[in-house]
Amino acid sequence: MKNKEFVASWSGGKDSAMAYYRAIQSGMIPKRIWTMFEEDEERSKSHALPIEVVEAQANSLGIPFMIRGSNWNSYESEFLDAMKECKEAGIDYGVFGDIDLVDHLEWVQKTCTKVGLEAVHPLWLEPRRKILEEFVAAGFVAYIVVVNTKMMPAHFIGRAFTIELMDELEKLGIDACGESGEFHTVVVDGPIFSERVPLVFSGEHERDGYVFLDVELVVE
Repeated sequence: MKNKEFVASWSGGKDSAMAYYRAIQSGMIPKRIWTMFEEDEERSKSHALPIEVVEAQANSLGIPFMIRGSNWNSYESEFLDAMKECKEAGIDYGVFGDIDLVDHLEWVQKTCTKVGLEAVHPLWLEPRRKILEEFVAAGFVAYIVVVNTKMMPAHFIGRAFTIELMDELEKLGIDACGESGEFHTVVVDGPIFSERVPLVFSGEHERDGYVFLDVELVVE
């Protein structure tokens, strides 16, 4: 894949960061990151990150940032529109952070194929724990920003993502990768960034069985 240009699907969390990291390690060239937002384009889907936070991540990566706003009914059409724009700009590959959920991988591949884009999954079928340990060892820094309280205790909100945290989660029978939606993270530093993303956690709130950390960008 050396010298192949790609757009990275970017949630702002650990899996998308690791997929991006692996892609550039393999010699691929990042041209854009792309994030799906809520319909009003103020917060990202699932991770609920404010747009200025994701923009700050993109600025630290040093590559252009594009978004699409959607509800779940319009998700596929907006996904296709974004991938079509990338293809028309000469980008032939999309990098995704799927690990082992077959249904999602197949949907991504099928949808990308519709616009002639090839989906690349740098983390696919690697042991979840191995990926997490590499994430920490590489120097990434991330925090839990969303907790599904139906699947794990709310008190994990705001915790730094460390080996100790993984051990703690696994002792409770919780997947430390959060692949089933147990939690989501925000990445603030690591080898792909030119500088740490300056964030502050100003509080938390609950909605529909989830606890969300209030994440704000520090403006100097």
